[in-house]
Amino acid sequence: MPLFQNAAFYISAHHLRDLPPASGVEVAFAGRSNAGKSSALNTLANHNRLAFVSKQPGRTQLINFFTLGNDRHLVDLPGYGYAKVPEAMRAHWQNVLARYLSERSSLGGLVLVMDSRHPLTPLDRQMLDWFCPSGKPVHVLLTKSDKLSRGEASLTLNRVRKELIETWGNHYNSECTIQLFSSLKKQGVEEAEKVIGKWLFVEDETASEQA
Repeated sequence: MPLFQNAAFYISAHHLRDLPPASGVEVAFAGRSNAGKSSALNTLANHNRLAFVSKQPGRTQLINFFTLGNDRHLVDLPGYGYAKVPEAMRAHWQNVLARYLSERSSLGGLVLVMDSRHPLTPLDRQMLDWFCPSGKPVHVLLTKSDKLSRGEASLTLNRVRKELIETWGNHYNSECTIQLFSSLKKQGVEEAEKVIGKWLFVEDETASEQA
């Protein structure tokens, strides 16, 4: 059974003041609005409609929490980089995302979703600049990897991994990991589950080791 099989919608927030109390552990998903973030969430949860997938990028304009029980949450952050959004809304979300990623105490890690054909855009780099100073781990999903040949995918993975570690991991002493992922082919699911599950249930693992 997929690790996030029982994920269910919990709450949406437009402002930081609307967020639930910062207790337990949450893992946030961020990415450009056309990078396949919602599809990745749905694939990991084995649920076609957990996160809204739209043919119009940028429709996720709320912070959406999904509960896994036991005060564990997956958090779908608004997609960024969309063009048809008023400047005031863009400024609002830039402020909200920056503060959420840098200040949220219950945030256990960030899953940054990038289109494998167009990784490390300026906005992806901005997300890393906001988040990595926290010293918390980040895991990059290079989505739509089925669109690349095996050679192209391998080259992209190695190139982005190198820059990710050298630019953000080493500089901020933050654990930076990366993998190829395809929602269409259901590739990379187990690898992603292993990383995200470790962040979410680290307290449970520690308790079992000490028992």
